[in-house]
Amino acid sequence: MKPCQHDQCFQQIHIDAARNATDDFNPFHDQNKWNNIHGNPFGEPIALGFQVEALVEYLVTLFRQQAGEHALIIQNHLHYSNFQFNFADVLRPGEPFHVEIKKTVNRISESGQLGNRVAVKKQGGLVLLGFQHESTAPLCMPDADLSQLGNLDRVKDRSWIAQHRYFLKRKFMSTGHGKNFLAGSLVDQHYYFDEMEERVQFPAMFPVSLLSCALLEKAKQEDYAFETNPVVYTSHHISVDKRLLQTLKSNQRLHLLVAIPETVPAGKGLGKKAFPQQLHRCFGLMDGNKILFRAEVVMAPLQAMLQGAEE
Repeated sequence: MKPCQHDQCFQQIHIDAARNATDDFNPFHDQNKWNNIHGNPFGEPIALGFQVEALVEYLVTLFRQQAGEHALIIQNHLHYSNFQFNFADVLRPGEPFHVEIKKTVNRISESGQLGNRVAVKKQGGLVLLGFQHESTAPLCMPDADLSQLGNLDRVKDRSWIAQHRYFLKRKFMSTGHGKNFLAGSLVDQHYYFDEMEERVQFPAMFPVSLLSCALLEKAKQEDYAFETNPVVYTSHHISVDKRLLQTLKSNQRLHLLVAIPETVPAGKGLGKKAFPQQLHRCFGLMDGNKILFRAEVVMAPLQAMLQGAEE
């Protein structure tokens, strides 16, 4: 285990806890398979994107709590947590980093939003940059309506629905997995879970993190070459309905939907990258097809990113 000289750092045990809790089998995080990835520039396993974002969510929550801002969120019916992050680099085991949270910007009277700018940094520079906003309506795909999909309980797991528009992956919520995910994300699990105090509250990023499994299962079914043509996240845009989140219990069914990917041309879209990307529109549905979360997950081939960085 590598020592962490200052700030915080993930060790491989944290990465393993997070990927096991979410059934993420991406070889980028696997200490036995990372070296099989063609052209892998990272030199060792890397932390999960959702793992880093879970820590950000927790620290922003504490930041606002200490500032006495939770009452504002409740009083103004800011029912949605929204995350918009761009990835600039990765975190390796033992690599120190710190999270910077800017002062909360209150625009409730203007747009029904309250937000914080966030940056995750390490010695080599920026790892992640973005915002966490609370809002009265979802900021990601606000007009989405999936109520007409029918009873998804009757649909076979890992199948295509809605005329082959969505890949469905079924997961079940688990407090044990939630706790392990938080421990792997360097988050105090007691803040969210304590059976003695009858407190069971899944953080927003845990059900969203299960998308990693859904995306991988979809790619595996399509015989995607994970090791010869690896892809990495470039950005996440996520909206979570906190009213539904508060009702989540262990063993509750969650339907994850991944839409057919859309191509984002070079120079356009989130981050305006100099290389083509793939946009995956994703959803997490509860009973009655109620939308717990909606997410725009953008990925790009690793080699295209590396070439773009050199140009």
